[in-house]
Amino acid sequence: MRHDIKGIMAMAATAVCWSLSGLFIKLVDWPPVTIAGARSLIAALFILAVVRRPKLNFGRDQIIAAVAYSFTMLLFVYANKNTTSANAILLQYGAPVYVMILSGAMLGERPLPEQIGALVAIVVGMGLFFVESLSLGHLAGDIAAVAAGVTFAVHILFMRRQKEGSPIESLLLGHGLTAVVALGISLFLPAPVMNAKSIASIFGLGIVQIGLAAVFFSFAIKRISAIQSSLIAVIEPALNPLWVFLAIGEKPTGLAIVGGGIIIAAVVVSSVISVSRDARISDKEAAV
Repeated sequence: MRHDIKGIMAMAATAVCWSLSGLFIKLVDWPPVTIAGARSLIAALFILAVVRRPKLNFGRDQIIAAVAYSFTMLLFVYANKNTTSANAILLQYGAPVYVMILSGAMLGERPLPEQIGALVAIVVGMGLFFVESLSLGHLAGDIAAVAAGVTFAVHILFMRRQKEGSPIESLLLGHGLTAVVALGISLFLPAPVMNAKSIASIFGLGIVQIGLAAVFFSFAIKRISAIQSSLIAVIEPALNPLWVFLAIGEKPTGLAIVGGGIIIAAVVVSSVISVSRDARISDKEAAV
């Protein structure tokens, strides 16, 4: 199987893992910052167990990717506390726009026509997906969500800059930093309620939702462009309500279903076109 196809599949698996957050978080009655800290601590230990001997060079790309990732998680937690979940998710997923703007200068990767078309369709789909949930009057939370989108884009770009190396160490450092900051804040909050459901859900978040996702993402970002990675990541919010509906019966609205379908279709069509083009180019080069 070609490297780009493996990368697309790994990035899709990353988005599926990320999309489980809504389901697991609904099962944990803890302050959001405590959830974020415990989740990252478990994820860091999981990644360390997978990598075993991490290549920590503390180079610029490794550190910037790690810090940007930590900021993304902490800003998103703040945004969720200070604006609606819909606002937070929609504004954070402005990331593909920022990646498209910056990837040419930073990586020499310019957007392809199908990727630009996919982004337009995704914007329409996200609008439909969240139109009934958006609200005004949460300026601080909305600003934090926009900032999370910027830091998420920076994270993707600097992970891609490590495509010749080992980007997973940035995720290890990012989760370690998040755990220290979030759990430190949690010391000043009410103690979390410990029961079997919450503990199992926290381990699900740490191991599957972001630990396993880190393994898939670090594999994918070495094989596909930052633009393609950021576009595929957008299927996360489209899948999130699906798992909640299947598990606890919380039904999404009709417009949300249509919007989610548009997002997934845009990502699939864009990826198929890109793979087909690369295959034709490879065939021509082989023929020559």
